Amino acid sequence: MNQKNFIVRKAAVLGAGVMGAQIAAHFANAGVPVVLFDLPAKDGEANGIVVRAIDALRKLEPAPLAAGDRAALIEPANYGQHLERLAGCDLVIEAIAEKMEWKLDLYAKVAPFIAPHAIFASNTSGLSIDRLAGALPEALRARFCGVHFFNPPRYMQLVELVACGATGPRLLDDLEGFLTTTLGKSVVRALDTPNFIANRVGVFAMLAAMHHTERLALGFDVVDALTGPAIGRPKSATYRTADVVGLDTMAHVIRTMHDSLPEDPWHRYYRSPAWLTALIDKGALGQKTRAGIYRKEGRQIQVIDLATREYRASAGELDPEVAAVVRIRNPAEKFEKLRAHPSVQAQFLWAIFRDVFHYCAVHLGAIADNARDVDFAMRWGFGWSQGPFETWQAAGWQAIAQAVREDIDSGKAMAQVPLPSWVFDGRAGVHGPHGSYSASAGTDRPRSALAVYRRQLFPERVLGETQDTGITVFENDAVRMWHTGDDIAIVSLRSKMNTLGPDVVEGLLEACERAQADYRALVIWQPRPPFSVGANLAALAPAVQAKDFAGLEKAVARFQQMTSRIKYAQVPVVAAVHGMALGGGCELAMHCARAVATLESYFGLVEAGVGLIPAGGGCKEFGCK
Repeated sequence: MNQKNFIVRKAAVLGAGVMGAQIAAHFANAGVPVVLFDLPAKDGEANGIVVRAIDALRKLEPAPLAAGDRAALIEPANYGQHLERLAGCDLVIEAIAEKMEWKLDLYAKVAPFIAPHAIFASNTSGLSIDRLAGALPEALRARFCGVHFFNPPRYMQLVELVACGATGPRLLDDLEGFLTTTLGKSVVRALDTPNFIANRVGVFAMLAAMHHTERLALGFDVVDALTGPAIGRPKSATYRTADVVGLDTMAHVIRTMHDSLPEDPWHRYYRSPAWLTALIDKGALGQKTRAGIYRKEGRQIQVIDLATREYRASAGELDPEVAAVVRIRNPAEKFEKLRAHPSVQAQFLWAIFRDVFHYCAVHLGAIADNARDVDFAMRWGFGWSQGPFETWQAAGWQAIAQAVREDIDSGKAMAQVPLPSWVFDGRAGVHGPHGSYSASAGTDRPRSALAVYRRQLFPERVLGETQDTGITVFENDAVRMWHTGDDIAIVSLRSKMNTLGPDVVEGLLEACERAQADYRALVIWQPRPPFSVGANLAALAPAVQAKDFAGLEKAVARFQQMTSRIKYAQVPVVAAVHGMALGGGCELAMHCARAVATLESYFGLVEAGVGLIPAGGGCKEFGCK
């Protein structure tokens, strides 16, 4: 029977390793029953491998399961006894080791049991989807694709969807809608090229950093200080990220690029450095073996010294002059000064940005449909605050393009291939109000028109895209009350970490009054998490220091008036929570008529942990919720 709606009543995951078990856990988090398969155990219970994997989910950090009882939704099974259970599954995801021959052998076994309507997908991180599809019966190929989750699946935002040549036109639309609405993921459609988008660019960025680390004789800890939050990247930066991923896994991904991309202009860099191979040979594989590029000795964090190959104390710091340049708010000025600065650290930063810009421009047409997909892949998959094309565009497209061309011509760049001609066609960037540039099509691509995105009032945007910001009712430095053209009012906080100081409290009181007068409901919603980390203690500090207890009592009383006004408002007040709702933020949500929270929301009256009684009315709500 052909049905209009794609509904996943039950899923199956093939492979109970680290990724497979955690993908199954995230299905369970979303309330979707899932059958988790692996080989029959050689000794003891036949499902022993899977049972142990499910037990391990309860012990892993960060926790793959949102709550311990979610594990009850994961049904253990093995290939020897239970393949017929696949017939009851609407989505089947293969997540075994990255060995082509193992996957092809498994496909031959499971294909006859997959339901005629079900989607079959591989969680491969970079193997050819077309080649995998070739092992399937022709009728199943139209329902096959790649679905690449990032590790850990519960917490990493990105999922890459990859079609094979035979994938049906509606399949990716159905799967994208499910991944977005049910599993809460952000989806990028990648082309069927080695390592797809995020790993292709992300691993190259790490290889570029490794190359320039050796070229400029920098310490691994110094490079991590340079390539973390200082430039809008995660705290794990470059080398700590390699340790977390696993040095053996990193080497495997590099080898895949080396073997699959022999004609690539950067091919000579697709190899593991000698120091990386030496660590792997010693069994120092990173975080999973408690030693890799870094290790912990007692309370001291140690790092491998590139020259001696011995561990030393980690003490990497930014050159103060370079730190001052990195803090410059104007991107054009920042990059101009980085390129001109004589410091080795500044030259390192310019080099890694330059080579990633160069790489992405040359490969855009081959690895992605458009520049937006590259930028989102790096933001969602690697935690970059801006994607490479956004960074380039913000810094002045033509000025950066000319600087990169000069470095290519002078032999400073990692490869001598010229920038594509479209880079110099007079454009101001690749993102604009009408879409993002597609090098393969030679035109801008608009955003997806799928129904799942039409329902999103404020989807995540890339630099240069227009954003409907709604109609303002009133605003000040503390809050903004607004609506989208209907009779539901929204109030958003503007304080740091959405803390609740006296000005925010007054703004929320005013929003309640206006909502009661003119709207059917009021929603408290923040464009970005956290929801609120609680009271603005800095605003209360002067009263504490002055021992102005009367002033403190007045502030607490006003806060309680605000939460009571929310609870007893004549229109429903709804807390739309994403991220932390702590202390006063938790009390704010507790007094709302309803709290609607994303999975990754964290509530708590944290004052109790330091011996304080929650003062915003939270204590009286314990028995009411």
